Amino acid sequence: FLGAIKQYLCLSLLKNSASTLIIVFQLSCSIFISLLSRFRAGLKAEIGVFFPMIVLRVLENVAQPNFQQKMIVLRFLERLCVDSQILVDIFVNYDCDVNSSNIFERMVNGLLKTAQGVPPGVATTLLPPQDITMKLEAMKCLIAVLKSMGDWMNKQLRIPDPHSTKKLELADNIPETGNPSIEDGITNEHELVEGSDSQSEPSSEASDALAIEQRRAYKLELQEGISLFNRKPKKGIEFLISVNKVGSSPEEIAEFLKNASGLNKTLIGDYLGEREDLPLKVMHAYVDSFDFHGMEFDEAIRVFLRGFRLPGEAQKIDRIMEKFAERYCKCNPKVFTSADTAYVLAYSVIMLNTDAHNAMVKNKMSADDFIRNNRGIDDGKDLPEEYLRSLFERISKNEIKMKEDDFSLQQRQSVNSNLFLSLDSILNIVVRKNFEESQTSDDLMRHMQEQFKEKARKSESVFYPATDVFILTFMIEVCWAPMLAAFSVPLDRSEDEIIISLCLEGFRSAIHVTSAMSMKTHRDAFLTSLAKFTSLHSPADIKQKNIEAIKAIVTIADEDGNYLQDAWEHILTCVSRFEHLHLLGEGAPPDATFFAVNQNESEKSKQTKSNIL
Repeated sequence: FLGAIKQYLCLSLLKNSASTLIIVFQLSCSIFISLLSRFRAGLKAEIGVFFPMIVLRVLENVAQPNFQQKMIVLRFLERLCVDSQILVDIFVNYDCDVNSSNIFERMVNGLLKTAQGVPPGVATTLLPPQDITMKLEAMKCLIAVLKSMGDWMNKQLRIPDPHSTKKLELADNIPETGNPSIEDGITNEHELVEGSDSQSEPSSEASDALAIEQRRAYKLELQEGISLFNRKPKKGIEFLISVNKVGSSPEEIAEFLKNASGLNKTLIGDYLGEREDLPLKVMHAYVDSFDFHGMEFDEAIRVFLRGFRLPGEAQKIDRIMEKFAERYCKCNPKVFTSADTAYVLAYSVIMLNTDAHNAMVKNKMSADDFIRNNRGIDDGKDLPEEYLRSLFERISKNEIKMKEDDFSLQQRQSVNSNLFLSLDSILNIVVRKNFEESQTSDDLMRHMQEQFKEKARKSESVFYPATDVFILTFMIEVCWAPMLAAFSVPLDRSEDEIIISLCLEGFRSAIHVTSAMSMKTHRDAFLTSLAKFTSLHSPADIKQKNIEAIKAIVTIADEDGNYLQDAWEHILTCVSRFEHLHLLGEGAPPDATFFAVNQNESEKSKQTKSNIL
């Protein structure tokens, strides 16, 4: 059955996910949520492709989104959070997989940007009412994410839900040796996922928190090295070698440059063109890793230049193309009389490619010009005219470009948020062009299928159901800062009752999770921020939203008091200030009065003792 889903249903999703028809997009989302809810254990690679392609592509478009599509995605995410196991499984299997996109992290950041709205000065297609609606929906999604994490934590730690009397009664009736019900309201909407039930035994060693932590740490360290390479290539390689993410041999470094995702293609070219000993050896190993046997000359250049951009410095280009010519002639010894011929022709082909496909060049080179430019390059002889003319035609019709040249602009815009972008970037470009070019759809499908196969090949095929509650600490590390910003800024600026209510609900959910997980720093960040919003330190400025914040503080003390530990200091400070204001309001004398009385009595006592003496 899964084979049929992969062969037919996934292909259909692939073809329809870029559709601008709302009904088609809505159906695609419905199909995808069904796959994610019921079959994620058997569709790891496919979900790793579809989630960025269908969800994140729309979610991360803040300035000029399709309003209807984005609302569909936001409601989809709310539905997703109903099953608390799904988000944790997503984090474990994608954010902790070195070859996968950080789906959970990108989702949270996308929701934050949507909740914050379009940045000032940025043009947008949204009308003001649409912008407000979208902000509210994004905030609801962030709260749903926190509640989903809290529900999963409560099940793992067997914490009763204080909001449900039924659950409290159920918890009281459960024997100590019994297993608590973990489905509470979920099975009505979602079938259980094979291997994702929190009652399932943690049979896989890799699902253990320690293994997850190691995988997550490996990925973060690798991303740090890639980020450093994209600023300073030599430093990046040194760092990656020092932390054992890349071997020290030229062959291992070359393999990394050839296959790693997220590397800046221009900087790869710059590094390969260096004349220093290690980069030079790496460049030789890089070129020697290609098999050009039986390839046409222009096809070999296409394959070679897919992975990097030629540097701008002439000497660097010389070194790279000279080695390419040598390698091509070694693989095809009968095509040219010497490597020098291949070297000169390679230069000529690159010049032709620039001339033919650069819009700034108005007087284009003709086939006769190209043939004339290459006379006598074969050890004083001319290459066959038919060969050169055929080469000219192929280059003129089909530009030589890097693998993602069509999509480099979108990738540059998004690379900071994620180092493993591909399909969702491709789709953004295609949708923006509205399929104006006749071959766009075919090109899109080809690129998408290539990426699909590549992700399936690279990603770990094993799906790990999350079982250890400690995994939540890694998720909180990823999302706490965006969550704090999403709730603090609107609460500070807005007087709208709905927004204030949502923000306070977010604070309560965040404090519940961080307190129960004993994450002191994160708990205190939320709690001190909420305490500040009570405005009890400045009672003259208290508004209705500050009163609601006071109520939230008291509720947190009541519901999560067992987990607050030394954070009770913030709670008691607020309660003390509130009680002080309450006493003043009832006309009770201030504390200074009592201290003054005590002071007078002390002085009288001293006076009496003095008289006695």
